[in-house]
Amino acid sequence: MTSIATTVQREQAAYRAGEERPLGSFTALMAGYAATVVGAAALVRRSRRELPERIGAADLALLAVATHKLSRRLAKDPVTSPLRAPFTRFDGTTGPAELKEQVRGSGPRKALGELVTCPFCMAQWIATGFCFGLVVAPRPTRFAASVLTVVSGSDLLQYAHAALDKAVD
Repeated sequence: MTSIATTVQREQAAYRAGEERPLGSFTALMAGYAATVVGAAALVRRSRRELPERIGAADLALLAVATHKLSRRLAKDPVTSPLRAPFTRFDGTTGPAELKEQVRGSGPRKALGELVTCPFCMAQWIATGFCFGLVVAPRPTRFAASVLTVVSGSDLLQYAHAALDKAVD
């Protein structure tokens, strides 16, 4: 066992290249995600439902836009900053209604900070929730996804309006 632990530590040090990279905590997050998926699948099976063979194109499009919006809302929005505050430090703004935050801490705190500030990372968790939601509670899931999709459309119109205003000035 000692040689395995030594090899793992040596590989982690080589990967880090002097930077703080909480590889063990990232592994724990991945294990938590896997356990969540297995648990949700077990609940679906226990309820005598089946996972769908495929998800229709309309639902995929709806959930893709909703996942994009919710992941950015959770990872970047000023209003959701209290959720990220234990793991981050405010560092300014990056655009309309988006914050720039620096991850702080080490180990699990840093790993969670990297997760909650990364819309790409959050999207995996959110999409999984939406997909299981389609199986367990399709109507509320589609309704929530529709709200987020409408907000995304509104955002595009806000940006278009701002660009037109700028072009006229």
